[in-house]
Amino acid sequence: MKTYTTVQGDMWDRIAYAQLGDVAHTDKLINANLQYREYYLFPAGIVLVLPDIPENTSNSLPPWKQVQT
Repeated sequence: MKTYTTVQGDMWDRIAYAQLGDVAHTDKLINANLQYREYYLFPAGIVLVLPDIPENTSNSLPPWKQVQT
């Protein structure tokens, strides 16, 4: 289980982006840490559980963004 310890001023979306790679995972991060859902700005020292995010194996990028192999 991976965790992240907050620093003063952290916010859910910044943590999701920095630790999980995309702000789209913010809801998963909150759901993994429901006891802290009332926080908007975090104080330092709260240990959050980082949810497992499966790697995207589908190729949903438009053709001009796909890497040609």
